[in-house]
Amino acid sequence: MTSSKRILITGVSSGFGLALAREALQAGHTVIGTVRRHDACPPFEHLHPTRAIARVLDVTDSAAIPALVEGIEADIGAIDVLVNNAGYGQEGILEESPLQDMRQQFDVNVFGAVAMAKAVLPYMRARRAGHILNITSMGGFITMPGIAYYCGSKFALEGISEVLGKEVQPFGIHVTAVAPGSFRTDWAGRSMVRAPRSIADYDALFDPIRQAREAKSGHQLGDPAKAARAMLQVIASDAPPAHLLLGSDALQLVRDKLAAMSAQIDAWEALTRSTDG
Repeated sequence: MTSSKRILITGVSSGFGLALAREALQAGHTVIGTVRRHDACPPFEHLHPTRAIARVLDVTDSAAIPALVEGIEADIGAIDVLVNNAGYGQEGILEESPLQDMRQQFDVNVFGAVAMAKAVLPYMRARRAGHILNITSMGGFITMPGIAYYCGSKFALEGISEVLGKEVQPFGIHVTAVAPGSFRTDWAGRSMVRAPRSIADYDALFDPIRQAREAKSGHQLGDPAKAARAMLQVIASDAPPAHLLLGSDALQLVRDKLAAMSAQIDAWEALTRSTDG
């Protein structure tokens, strides 16, 4: 095993957060996990008598985040790794989905992650060491009808992660955007927020997509425990990637997207070049 680290993970009540916490504890790391309710603290801390530590946090409460991080640094010790895992999916045709749903999606998936990163960076920069993992999605590379707000938030987090990695690399800090495909988590089940349908014109396109997603929930190819072990390998690496896809579906879909995009760029190259000088 690599040396023990203190890993701060947001959203450890279920899904990737819980899977990563369990695997990290088994590997000998200390895990500080955030949950949204006080009653979720004891179940998490029961995972290990001394190395599973719960803290209550809503990542949209940006004013509370610096104090939380300061308290962890003072009372528990240096945060070696931040895993921005807290997030959810918003499903709905764009025309049907209220703008407030988009604001909430970005508040959690983007602004919450950035606020957490901003809070840990002064400590990591002072130590000239640290690693931030942002859990994004293959939806940060590919798109499909009905999850525009979700894909938008994950595209944003992918770009922010890449820029941040370039900014902090001189200080010995790594940033990795981890993009899972379809895994057996609650993402497409109880964790997903679904906008009500209202425009019949979209029925033929979207109803089969929604039905297929609901039917597939819980039966996806990806194993969250294996994803967690993959993330621990990234955390242990001296040269971690800026982007990591998880799952063979993500790999194939992203490769298909890149190939199609390359072909389209080639097809329109003459027009693209025509705007010079």
